[in-house]
Parts: sequence; structure tokens; C-alpha cells
Amino acid sequence: MREIPTGVIGVGHLGSIHARILSEIPGSRLVGVYDIDASRGQAVARQHGTVNHPTLDSLLEVSEALVVAVPTRDHYSTTRQVLEHGCNALVEKPFTSTLEEADELIGLAEDGGLTLAVGHVERFNAVFRSCRDFLDRPRFVESLRVAPYQLRGTDVTVVLDLMIHDIDLVLGLVRSPVSMLNAVGVSVLSGSIDIANARLVFESGAVANITASRVALERKRRLRLFQRSGFLHLDLAAGRGEFLRLREDRDCATSLTEAVDHISLSGDDGEPLRLEQEAFLGAIRGGTRGKGRTEGRDRHYPSDRGVLPCHCSRYVSRERRSERESNEGRGPSYS
Repeated sequence: MREIPTGVIGVGHLGSIHARILSEIPGSRLVGVYDIDASRGQAVARQHGTVNHPTLDSLLEVSEALVVAVPTRDHYSTTRQVLEHGCNALVEKPFTSTLEEADELIGLAEDGGLTLAVGHVERFNAVFRSCRDFLDRPRFVESLRVAPYQLRGTDVTVVLDLMIHDIDLVLGLVRSPVSMLNAVGVSVLSGSIDIANARLVFESGAVANITASRVALERKRRLRLFQRSGFLHLDLAAGRGEFLRLREDRDCATSLTEAVDHISLSGDDGEPLRLEQEAFLGAIRGGTRGKGRTEGRDRHYPSDRGVLPCHCSRYVSRERRSERESNEGRGPSYS
């Protein structure tokens, strides 16, 4: 396996975890980190036996692949530097703040034949991966993602902070263009929307109801799928779930219990962020994703633009418009 020189830009909470994993996984040689806070960069570099680079240019000179884990407002400018230097990039979600920024970065990656990935780590959640063999064109999807309030992440709305995970999962599960979107959101503690609910209707007829909040008392990450073959309940936080599969002889059943088979779901012990990193490095080597494949545009999801994180940016722009309309006395729904 070819060893890839890797680095991390921004070693706060999540960036430091990326640094640990890149220092451990086979096929990665962590050549350094860079953080605007030099003392933090030095501490993380010392912890993982690598170099704290004094400048971003210094890290770019020795790297082939970089994780961008800076605040969202700096995603575009930092990732642009990475791509213009000819390095592959894994950008933490949300990809960018605007659709135009995302399109520009994707164009740079395409022109340079580089791998550009976005950190949708829930794709690698163990129980989510375990349910794939039972998926049968879900007709209704319901997701709930709530968490206690914390300052980290409040530079963007809850849509880009939390809901973006479930938008990504839903688009992948339904695999059909969105035909209608209705959403509402309110600000509670921060200067932007802290609680949001979105209802997505797809051209296939499927419907998804997505709720996210960052002002809850406890963390919950749940996903429920209804399809012709049965009902799936996934507890993404606990890593377990259940598939209630409709029995072929259900016409004779006198209760729901008799009409279904209970199949317990649980994942392996694979660390989702580690699996994400391995997939990223595999794409660079020319693995299943193919060398030079632009991961910022995922063609698994049919759409007019095909850019998952940018769909979220499009929704957010509408969300901000609806917030202004609400302040002017008009309802916040849109489609």
C-alpha cells in the first residue's frame, strides 16, 4: 500500500481527532499540523509525534492530502489554497457557506484531477451500515437529531451544524430528486436558527420529515424508515436498531406482533471517522471511488447540481429569506 503524506489544518476538537487517526492508520504518514493557535498546534503535534508547521504554506509543501477542520467561515479560503497547491482535501461539514463557493471549489478539484471529499461521517455509522441489506426503497423517512447547546458550531445555523447529516442520509436512502421543500426554524439562544424542521417530498413520491435542535437537554440521533417490506428503527447514537420485517403470511395475523419478524441490528466496532479517512485515502490511491474522482459532487444522488453540501446551502439561503419574511409578519414556510 502506497503511503500518503497527510496533514491537518485546524486542530481544535475535531481536528485533533483527525490528527490522531491519521497518525495511526496504515497508508497514512502524518507529516504535520497547522493551527492559527500555535500553542494548540504544538500540543497536538507533540501528542501524535508529528510537526507543528509555522505556516499553512509550510504544511502544503510536504503534504499530498489534507483535512480541513477550520471554522466554517474559513472553509472556502483554506480549501481553495489546498486545491490550488495541488493537494487532495477532506473538508469537514458543512462544505462551504454558499453554493457559489462550493461550485468553485468543485471546479478547481475537477480541473486539477484531485479528490475533494466532505466529512459526512454518519455514512460510516455502524448501525446505519448494518441496515443496508434490508433497504427497499423507503417511502417515509423520519429523523430526529438534537443536542445540548454549546458555542462550537453556532457560527452557522442548526441546518448546517446538525441537520446536514440527516439531509445527506435521506438523499442517499431515497435516491430521487427533491420536488418540494417546506421548512420552519426559530432562533432560541444564538443569533441564528437553533431549531428547524424540514419536510422533503421527492419525485418518487417518498416523503422525509427531518428535525434538528441544538437546545435540547440530551443528545438523540434517531432515524426511522417505513417501506413496503417493513419498518426500520435506528438509534445512531447507541449504535443499535431493529428491522420489523413483514412476514409473507401476515394476512393470517391478528396483531402487528404476529405480522412481523424482529431482526436486531448492530454494527461492528469500526470507528466512523477512521473509516471515513480510509475511504478518502483509498479514493486518492484510485480505489473504488477512482483516482481523481471529485468527492464534492456525489453522483449517487440524482439532482440537477449533484452537490450534497450545496443543496444544504441552497436550503439555508431560503431559510434566511423565510426568517426575514417571518419578521415582516409573513409565514416562514417555503417550497
